[in-house]
Amino acid sequence: MANRPWVTPEEVKDYSDRQNVKDRSDEKLKIDISRAEWYVITYTRNRFDDAERYAEIPEPIKTAVILLAESYAADAAGLSSGVGSFKSESFDDYSYTVADTAYKIGNLDLGPLLDEFIENSAKGDMTMRMRKL
Repeated sequence: MANRPWVTPEEVKDYSDRQNVKDRSDEKLKIDISRAEWYVITYTRNRFDDAERYAEIPEPIKTAVILLAESYAADAAGLSSGVGSFKSESFDDYSYTVADTAYKIGNLDLGPLLDEFIENSAKGDMTMRMRKL
């Protein structure tokens, strides 16, 4: 079984080009990494605790955790410093405002990295009875 955390704060900082992520404390990055690991565990329904299959965490999983942790760190740093862009538009008596943040998991395209590791385990017993109508 691979022990958690699966990546280190240094790996996240080495990957990131964002200065606010590089300046983030290791304690806060550890929390971002933990959140990223739990996202991966929830998405795949796989705890990666099978010692025979996962002596080490696969590279795609580590990559996904690094991408998520960087996104979490960039978003948290942006929100705490008040950085963020808002776009506003008005037409006659109608107007709307859109907030643009760094934290958009859908834009990270994690499916190709994680889909191979999804566990399709049943959560309980099911009995199905059919009869002819």
